[in-house]
Amino acid sequence: MLAIKIKKNLPHFTIDVELKENNNIVILFGPSGSGKTTILNCIAGLDNPDEGLIQLNQKTFYQTNRKSVKIQQRKVGYLFQDFALFPHMTVEKNIQYGMKSQELMNRLVQSVGIEHLLKKYPKQISGGEKQRVALARALATEPDILLLDEPFSSLDQETKKECYAELLRLHEMWDIPIIMVTHDYEEAKKLGNHIIHLKKGKIVNREKLHAG
Repeated sequence: MLAIKIKKNLPHFTIDVELKENNNIVILFGPSGSGKTTILNCIAGLDNPDEGLIQLNQKTFYQTNRKSVKIQQRKVGYLFQDFALFPHMTVEKNIQYGMKSQELMNRLVQSVGIEHLLKKYPKQISGGEKQRVALARALATEPDILLLDEPFSSLDQETKKECYAELLRLHEMWDIPIIMVTHDYEEAKKLGNHIIHLKKGKIVNREKLHAG
């Protein structure tokens, strides 16, 4: 269970959101500049709210007037919009960064179909392949929650379809909450159990699309 009730002042508006989610795929949907990525960053510990509460499975990451839990102790997998792969490392080394076990890495590499890429560098592989590598790296830390910041925005339609299927399959296998940012409504409908519509830091609508 992920529980969020936070406020954070930004230059042009205040984020003020409350969420309670089980192991669903939750889409934060809205126009650019509506606070979506800031919410992800607060969950991850890259940023802190001004007040409120963030809990995952009874573990408190953040609470007003208490010291927040460090990023490394949150067990959060984060897939950034630009994938943030290390250019000087091979695919294999990228995935090994922060991983918990070789056995898990082998399983992930096989599950996302990138065995043939392990000795290549990021500049030598396609956008869809980079997305799969970044997803494997995020999962190799054995996270309790996975955060995705517009991970498919730079991919062509055919590659997107493949990645959608892969994400849904991995979610079924891992059974952890996934919080994903997008401003593509068709993408949100394909992937989300719930869609949270945001505008200037406020939730303006909640959609429940699939069981979860």
